[in-house]
Amino acid sequence: MQAAMQALSCDIAVVGHGAAGLAAALAAAEASPGARIAVLERAPEAECGGGSRWSPSNMRLRSAAELAPGFEDDMMAASGGRGERAYFRRLAEDAVPTLAWLAQHGVAFHSPGYYLSSGPPRIQPVGGGAAIVAALARAARSAGVEFHYGCRAERLVRGPAGEISGVEATTDGGIACRARAQAVVLASGGFQGNGAMLREHFGPGGESLVPISKGSGFNAGEGIRMALDAGASVSGDWGGMHSEPVDPRSTGPAPVVLVYPYGIVVDRSGRRMFDEGRGLVHETWEEYSRAIHFAAPGRKAWAILDARLRDIAGHERAIRSEVPPIEAGTLGELAALAGIAPQGLADTVAAYNAACTADPAGFDATRADGLAAAAGLAPPKSNWARALSVQPYLAYPLIGAIAYTFGGVATDTEARVLGPDGPIAGLYAAGEMTGHFYGTAPNAVAVLRALVYGRIAGRAAAARLESNQPNPDQPDNRQAR
Repeated sequence: MQAAMQALSCDIAVVGHGAAGLAAALAAAEASPGARIAVLERAPEAECGGGSRWSPSNMRLRSAAELAPGFEDDMMAASGGRGERAYFRRLAEDAVPTLAWLAQHGVAFHSPGYYLSSGPPRIQPVGGGAAIVAALARAARSAGVEFHYGCRAERLVRGPAGEISGVEATTDGGIACRARAQAVVLASGGFQGNGAMLREHFGPGGESLVPISKGSGFNAGEGIRMALDAGASVSGDWGGMHSEPVDPRSTGPAPVVLVYPYGIVVDRSGRRMFDEGRGLVHETWEEYSRAIHFAAPGRKAWAILDARLRDIAGHERAIRSEVPPIEAGTLGELAALAGIAPQGLADTVAAYNAACTADPAGFDATRADGLAAAAGLAPPKSNWARALSVQPYLAYPLIGAIAYTFGGVATDTEARVLGPDGPIAGLYAAGEMTGHFYGTAPNAVAVLRALVYGRIAGRAAAARLESNQPNPDQPDNRQAR
């Protein structure tokens, strides 16, 4: 293998083509004009972009010019106090400047509304994550960044002083190559596409978790493994993940079905599984989708609703599946079509309806409305407890799909990868592979932090390049192309 290894000459190597990697590559190119910057991407060009490309990319801001209030405290609360405040403070400080930078490269933002739930203010790039990936890739190419698709990074290379001096990779054609570089930025996502790692950290059944998008499936943890092999410390909740309930019939990305609070969720026996109305969807989706995957027979459940779902203004925003619900005039017919035990469903709906208030005048789909079922219903229904009684009855099948994992490598506020003795010289990381999340994912933050810390990583790598500390094995490649 070594004899056939091809050399790839660059100053900065970036592993990953999602929001974090592209932000790093472009920021480095802008900070160090003339530097040779190479992006190594595992996926083929037609499927590149990681999870970012398929995400709606909601971001926790009032507008592109104003951060949501209480941002830093909210991040710490989501992590149960285990997160690093300095990390989130830097994220807050750089959020607005980073979005202004994106706007300079043609990304526009709007506030289309967030499913149906209230909560922190959020904005979204027009065109979703695909617009971010396209704009950054276009700008990076214009700045001279080189892209190498179908190129799987496998090992970091160390220089004579122990610094990171490059990365070894293998192409889809089986060609081994070595990118010598004065800095490496790892931005290759979590391990949601690696069944063995999912089983190791989530237990039996973890290996069968379905990635929420095609791009997410390419994130197999190589960057994390390479960094750990190079001495990186760990960060984040290795048993934590962001997952959401999706329609398994859909062929589209992230086909979430987030109307479950307005009905009930049952398994194939017709038994309710949890308090569907315990909170807003972004407060319950991780726990509930995980319960569906690990506790429901066949790893599948059904959201059961009635025709009044269609009376909720904007309910379509909470359903990203293109497949219509299963629909029937009676519960028995619905059960037969869905594959649910008919008597079990009938008994469950009867008990649920009996516990609902006779006058649900306070029903409000946009907030936790306090409309609770009567005491004694098990599991309880804390909000939106409205009887299922208006034909036709509707059913959406649900499975739990994984968006990203929380466990990763430790980094500081300059995106430097940390080992037990401090930063590992020449190594930077950003995005999902950097850990920092605990408990639950802070809502509408994943793509934002990828962009912010990707930009920080790119600038830090460029600063290393410009600091007149060249890699002894790497000539200065900064020249006219």
